[in-house]
Amino acid sequence: MRKVININEGWAFTKDGVTENINLPHTWNGIDGQGGCDSPDYWRGKCAYKKIIPAYDGRVFIEINGANTVCEVFVNGIFAGSHDNGYSMFRFEITNLLREGENLLEINVDNSPNEFLYPQMADFTFYGGLYRDVNIICEVADSHFALLDKSLCGVFITPRVDGKVFIKSFVEGSTEGLEKHFAIADAEGKVVASGYTAADAESTYLTVDDVNLWNGMENPYLYNLTAKLVKDGEVVDEVSDRFGFRAYNIDSETGFNLNGKNIKLKGVSRHQDREWLGNALTIKEHAEDIAIIKEMGANSLRLAHYQHDEKFYDLCDETGFLVWAEIPVISKFSKKKQPQARMMLEELIKQNYNHPSIFCWGVENEISIAGAAASLVNGIKELNDLAHKLDSTRPTTCAQVTFSSINSKLNEITDILGYNQYYGWYVQTVDAIDDWLDKFHAEKPHLKLCISEYGAEAVTKLHSATPVQGDYTEEYQAIFHEHYIKAFNERDWLWGSYVWNMFDFGSAIRNEGGVRGRNNKGLVTFDRKIKKDSFYAYKAFWSDEKFVHICGERFVDRPLGEQKIKVYSNCESVTLNVNGEKTTLEGDKIFEFDAVIKEGENVITATSGKCKHKIVVNGTDVENPEYKLPEGGETFVRNWFNAGDEIDPEKLSLEDNLGAIVENAEVQKLIKNHVGKDLKIPGMNVLGKIPLKPISAIASKTKKGKEYVSLANQFLQTIDK
Repeated sequence: MRKVININEGWAFTKDGVTENINLPHTWNGIDGQGGCDSPDYWRGKCAYKKIIPAYDGRVFIEINGANTVCEVFVNGIFAGSHDNGYSMFRFEITNLLREGENLLEINVDNSPNEFLYPQMADFTFYGGLYRDVNIICEVADSHFALLDKSLCGVFITPRVDGKVFIKSFVEGSTEGLEKHFAIADAEGKVVASGYTAADAESTYLTVDDVNLWNGMENPYLYNLTAKLVKDGEVVDEVSDRFGFRAYNIDSETGFNLNGKNIKLKGVSRHQDREWLGNALTIKEHAEDIAIIKEMGANSLRLAHYQHDEKFYDLCDETGFLVWAEIPVISKFSKKKQPQARMMLEELIKQNYNHPSIFCWGVENEISIAGAAASLVNGIKELNDLAHKLDSTRPTTCAQVTFSSINSKLNEITDILGYNQYYGWYVQTVDAIDDWLDKFHAEKPHLKLCISEYGAEAVTKLHSATPVQGDYTEEYQAIFHEHYIKAFNERDWLWGSYVWNMFDFGSAIRNEGGVRGRNNKGLVTFDRKIKKDSFYAYKAFWSDEKFVHICGERFVDRPLGEQKIKVYSNCESVTLNVNGEKTTLEGDKIFEFDAVIKEGENVITATSGKCKHKIVVNGTDVENPEYKLPEGGETFVRNWFNAGDEIDPEKLSLEDNLGAIVENAEVQKLIKNHVGKDLKIPGMNVLGKIPLKPISAIASKTKKGKEYVSLANQFLQTIDK
């Protein structure tokens, strides 16, 4: 019977002619892909991994769980196969390439730009490397459950809450004289159903009595199915996988229902990287992420923007998170990339079909950022149809870019729908999300909408007693998220929301907030060591674990005098002690106390029952310069993408005169939020008539100027005239 042997240790890695000894998982962009170099560029190219392996018995397969992006495998210099998806598992048979004694295994991995592959344009680092486990599967019988059909184990399990379990299974090799034997065990290991069929029968079903439902975070109950190939009473191959009984539906008015119970999906998005490790994570890091997310009280995850490690989906099954899984068809649609997109979707679904945590398949993210190709709609429809063909039990979904029209044809393709909205960060002001949600639902009440991304950046060393949009402070990020939490809670029809992002993540193209190579929108820092204030805002609204948290723990140097001290808590009342002066407030999640900060050390303690949090701040009339964005750094929010060239005449653009822009109510509101007062420009009766188009044309003659003109125009295109 098959054996799985991990071969992560003892590889020779060669990059740019330099060889070093490494263990897997490994990426060559763990530092330069996260801003750890003087240049904004990070190294993308072809590298080699080599290892001596012995001969193995039986039929032999190599299993690679993640190689970004193009991977080629050679054994003893002979080509074994190639693979063009940086995020999925794949296997090649190498039986006939092995010889007695030692064998040279060489795996070449290339993350160079490639016009035929997704992703190429995206706000995250495309880490190169063998960044997940590599295994040898050996002693495989001539007839075995499928290893080369893109699936995880050749067995697909479809449970129903009435106890029926439909099983499809596929055998490679002859089925003559063989039987398939199936057994289902409960979480305690007791066999609760069993049966058998002829080996050439693809489908069968078993029935489990008194089903224990997989019920999300309340009861993530898992069963285990074992499938055996048997010949003359002897087992020649065996595989197993876990599954759960659950049912869900999503309604445009009542939202998400799991097993007949209405729940709001309180979600976060997650990228698979970590500071200095890149995407080369082990089960330790995956489990730590799960624990942090669970502590905050989320019940759903959007695993962006690609297939994640099988180990992480397993953890989601065990914990009870409801998961949005997706492929990286992102930013700019290309017909050239459609064959690869189909393959990625097939691998995502076939390899993750049995996970009860996954409730939908995502077929695109912000695909119209760079404009809409003529073949875009049909291309996404093709992917949507393929997802339904591969899995008729789960809905499809997508995430539209913020400026995508409510009337976009893309909104009518998938079963459910997400929008990525950044009102209050990239565009307009934070309260604009309320108007947009109400307008969308009023005009498209049949669409099943969630907010698939929203967020604001916060660099933990930046602080302000008077935070404003775009200042990258923890304080503004907290204000932003407070508003969005309330907006979503007030709209029962909105089936869910996903914070962008749970953790800061690597984005080699960025240089914002004084931090190179990083997107700082996380509620937790890239190294997972600091939970920003916004983390505790969500914990207050989402978690049942009682706590108190004083905001501004890292805002040590405070101005003197009267000011507000904010506390997040899910307790009914909180007592704040500032230098011996106590005040008790009753409230709901957000408690704001009036306090006086004296010169020098101030001890501030919040308590409620057994819950306690203490911070120490320094009162001073000298502003700490480290709390401000560095000189010469990015001082305004930069959106990383560019909109298409088409101009919406009903919205502002650089084709308008200065007066039309400056006197616009939304623009005035945004300016007031930044500077604290209305903007009055002398001589606007004359200056207001200045056309901006010729000025922007002159500015666009330089590369940097062209970039800023494009960003300005994109921003204006979000504001109604």
